[in-house]
Amino acid sequence: MRADRIFAYGAAAGLIGDLLLGDPRRGHPVAAFGRAAAAVESRLWRDHRGRGVLHTLVCAGGATGAAALAARAVRNRPAAAVALTAAATWSVVGGTSLGREARAIGGALAAGDVEPARERLPHLCGRDPQSLDAQQIARAVVESVAENTSDAVVGALVWGALGGVPGLVGFRAVNTLDAMVGHKSPRHRRYGWASARLDDVAGWPGARLTAVLAVAAGGRPRAAVRAWRADASRHPSPNAGPVEASFAGALGVRLGGTLAYGGRVEHRPVLNGDAGRDVRVADIERAVRLSRRVSVLALAVCAAGRLARGRRAG
Repeated sequence: MRADRIFAYGAAAGLIGDLLLGDPRRGHPVAAFGRAAAAVESRLWRDHRGRGVLHTLVCAGGATGAAALAARAVRNRPAAAVALTAAATWSVVGGTSLGREARAIGGALAAGDVEPARERLPHLCGRDPQSLDAQQIARAVVESVAENTSDAVVGALVWGALGGVPGLVGFRAVNTLDAMVGHKSPRHRRYGWASARLDDVAGWPGARLTAVLAVAAGGRPRAAVRAWRADASRHPSPNAGPVEASFAGALGVRLGGTLAYGGRVEHRPVLNGDAGRDVRVADIERAVRLSRRVSVLALAVCAAGRLARGRRAG
């Protein structure tokens, strides 16, 4: 069986597994990678960029290399190769768990239970929940759904189409390292520089595809394109900007503004500010549904692209 078909069948099976089952409750490979990366950091850490580069090479390179060896071991066994691709896809994508967490917070807000919503918010993002009211929590959830649609689903599928199982695993490793050390805390400002920059590069194609698919699937294509063109470049993240702006336009809401991360306040530009309204609790469900449509379309686009590349090579 050709490699393009192996990816198409395996990625489809893996995404269906995620849609039906969500993340594994115990023994999640990403969690295991996170523990290993933390152990490496405990030995390597210095307030120096060079040590951070070494940390990124050891962790992301090790995970990608192990995935490449696994793929090589089954390359002459099509059924095993499809199963490996499916397992890797299921392990690295997280769309269903993302939707569950978002809906749980939305349900608490709809019931007027702001404190439980605050307690669950760190499962989605690193913001200080105690500084947020109900409307701000809802906005944070919608922004997290948008950004994580790219980080947790579309980006992985793009790199899977480009690089097979090593692409899937490598992207998730880089994205996880960025979440762990890529932020601008005093400890990680220098040490996490390499992980943050590599994540920007790795996330670039997936973020643009996510934005395009949000335009196509959101029901308000002109508004989504307008918000993307007008506001994406004003966002401090080169990848979150297009994604959040296109989601804001597609949903008809305003995103961005003042945020608090661990006591650090950031004043970000408002996305879709002229045409959007404040986020409501009901918009969380709308964002989750848009995220799911984007994920399914991303699978179709990536599988079709991989198949087309295989036919040209043949």
